[in-house]
Amino acid sequence: MAPDTAVSTAAAPTDTDSPIRLAVIVGSTRDGRFGPKVAEWFAAHATLRSDMTVDVIDLAETPLPLDLTHRPGPDDLAALEAVTPRLDAADAFAVVTPEYNHSYPAALKNAIDWHFTQWQAKPIGFVSYGGISGGLRAVEHLRPVFAEVHAVTVRDTVSFHNAHGLFEEDGRLKDSKGPDTAAGAMLNQLAWWARALRTARTTHPYGT
Repeated sequence: MAPDTAVSTAAAPTDTDSPIRLAVIVGSTRDGRFGPKVAEWFAAHATLRSDMTVDVIDLAETPLPLDLTHRPGPDDLAALEAVTPRLDAADAFAVVTPEYNHSYPAALKNAIDWHFTQWQAKPIGFVSYGGISGGLRAVEHLRPVFAEVHAVTVRDTVSFHNAHGLFEEDGRLKDSKGPDTAAGAMLNQLAWWARALRTARTTHPYGT
């Protein structure tokens, strides 16, 4: 969609030393989905950092209109209001996605397409899960999509192969050493890029 599809509500530039505002996006809306458990685990990691605040945006709890339009009606605007300002406010994103038929969920593509400026010049990391592939094919499909909206995807990812067998019922990982290390590395990359890009956006508006 064009940049004006979802009305920008971005806050005024903030102190470049203030905490990074990380939005964790739960991309699956499927009945019986595993995504919230993965997102909760990752968000808990990010919350431990003193340099980040965390906002979890669950697309199942904040469904967006299915019909894209440049002129959203009152109902569409109300649905967008639950998501758009939170994307605007974010300095960085972590997208939690499963792999459906070698790609990512339709609800996630819909959320991307409803917005444009909200993604611009901001870093995005991926937390994927699935069967033997660990959702990595979904991640590789998402990278060029986010490049098209001028976002910066970080190299490192967190992926869970055969994810259902890795978590306890209470959401804890049975063996957290590898995922903990991966999450830490990705959060470090997100923090570095978020600070650099926030400084750039503050001192020089993107695209001018």
